Amino acid sequence: MARLTPEEIGLDTIRPKPGSRRPRKRLGRGKGSGTGKTAGRGHKGAGARSGNRSKRGYEGGQNPIHMRMRKLRGPRMKKSMPFERFRTRTQPVNVGDVEARFDAGAEVTPEALREAGLAKRRHPVKILGHGEISTKLTVRAHAFSATAKEKIEKAGGTVELIESRAGSGSETEQPAGR
Repeated sequence: MARLTPEEIGLDTIRPKPGSRRPRKRLGRGKGSGTGKTAGRGHKGAGARSGNRSKRGYEGGQNPIHMRMRKLRGPRMKKSMPFERFRTRTQPVNVGDVEARFDAGAEVTPEALREAGLAKRRHPVKILGHGEISTKLTVRAHAFSATAKEKIEKAGGTVELIESRAGSGSETEQPAGR
């Protein structure tokens, strides 16, 4: 296919890019077409019959996924059906990483961890015990693993729990008489 010169380009010469369009597959049009006789449906069976539609969620007789999944319901259960909405999200930060980014006597808070590039999201921060720590630090976070707490205190630092935002609005007072 020859390239057109700018003078030859116009609405009458527009055509699709070569290889971008394929002719429609014409089924049941004789042996020579390649899709004659059974028209690509194979011999007999439900798939060869007219009106056959595979059921949504049908897995060929195997127990389908919606039946294999557990039936735990209720909004207070982490494992209940709408999986994501009730999940507790925390950002893990290891003690070894805190040691590498902060000097002795520094105060480690979620904001300081964000500035240091250790906590990127706005989710609550949980300090985990992977790695070693030898510097004395004051660490404030939403949660600590037992080993992280032990390592920080062993190094002479202090551990302070921050009250998470989710727990603050749960104690709502009911009006009297109900």
